[in-house]
Amino acid sequence: MKKVELLSPAGTLEKLKIAFDFGADAVYGGVSHFSLRIRSGKEFSFEDFEEGIKYAHERGKKVYATINGFPFNSQLSLLKKHIVKMGELKPDAFIVATPGVLKLCHDLVPDMPLHLSTQANVMNVLDAQIYHEMGATRIITAREISLRDLVAIKKELPDLELEVFVHGSMCFAYSGRCLISTLQSGRVPNRGSCANDCRFEYEMYAANPQTGTLFKLEEEPGVGTYIMNSKDLNLASHMKEILDSGAVDSVKIEGRTKTAYYAATTAKAYRMAIDDYYADEFHDEKYQYELQSLQNRGYTDAYLISRPFEKNDTQSLDFSMQLGTHQVSGVVNEAGTHFLCKFKTVPKDEIEVVFPLGSHVEIVDNEIGTTYEKDGKFYLSLKQLKAQNGKIYEEIHSGNTNAIELPTQFPAFTFFRVPAHTQMGTNPKNN
Repeated sequence: MKKVELLSPAGTLEKLKIAFDFGADAVYGGVSHFSLRIRSGKEFSFEDFEEGIKYAHERGKKVYATINGFPFNSQLSLLKKHIVKMGELKPDAFIVATPGVLKLCHDLVPDMPLHLSTQANVMNVLDAQIYHEMGATRIITAREISLRDLVAIKKELPDLELEVFVHGSMCFAYSGRCLISTLQSGRVPNRGSCANDCRFEYEMYAANPQTGTLFKLEEEPGVGTYIMNSKDLNLASHMKEILDSGAVDSVKIEGRTKTAYYAATTAKAYRMAIDDYYADEFHDEKYQYELQSLQNRGYTDAYLISRPFEKNDTQSLDFSMQLGTHQVSGVVNEAGTHFLCKFKTVPKDEIEVVFPLGSHVEIVDNEIGTTYEKDGKFYLSLKQLKAQNGKIYEEIHSGNTNAIELPTQFPAFTFFRVPAHTQMGTNPKNN
């Protein structure tokens, strides 16, 4: 049985490694402004991206290179050079958004598999067939598509791979075709520099141009003014329905500009959901426990399962972003011997440990600290905060660049976290 692919974002080389360690089968990322995420594109040099591809291939994983921006005429010469250079790095596919760039990639790097971006807005069999005939081996369908339409496309075009988004930020505009950022700040969404103006809080006014009258519209208390702010997509609870359809070849997580903890947690949650599906075991609360730990705008299952007109809970009207259930307090270095603090930490705090899947840490109790299991989770409590230079701290805070010694060997990129409502140093274990 061919299993569905889990595709994670890779905004940096470190996030690429983390995504793989926490369960991703493939990642996507890019170099330069021809990607739809300029900021993450700048984080990758060609050398780093090449190293990431080598890292993936050594582990039997894949890397898809994003060349999915919408180029100006003045950029075409530079684009051609970029396509050739990216082809030389030997990624597993290019992700492109327009028919012209699709053809250009096919002409310049004829052996490269081509994936059509969600920005191309494929919603039906006719469009899917045209792009498939033009050389697209996979289509990342529009986020507005229904599972029923995915099934119809797969039935007509069984050799065409279909990829769908299952988690991450949602654009309030149809398939991301928004000009608000362009109008307000000159940053063009479909060329990779969206300022996320839809996330801002707005005040509403009514005006009469004939009389010059202008007055503010007062809103009901608690309703808020985030009128264009979409909730984040979360389809972990619907993975069984999605995979039962037989139409989906790859499930995709949005978020190249998000944190390393986001890359780890989303990969872990959806890896568990996929593996549990094939084992005929599905535990919704287990996946949501992880995903609820992330900062989010509220969650919605959006439109894949339900039609748009059937949904009235996709907007987050009274806040732009909320804390998740947990706060990241540290991350283990690649050597697995020390960690960097990401939040206030003091001795005796009870810290939950988030491992890469399949990892194991021995239970110890020594002068540095203890590790233990409780209620099916793994915890760390430090007796002293000893830096690599030998200095002992009474407490450490985010921004402290001194790596702190661990009581035993941990897997690289293990994360530590505490409940978001708990201030470190005041846990019951400390009293």
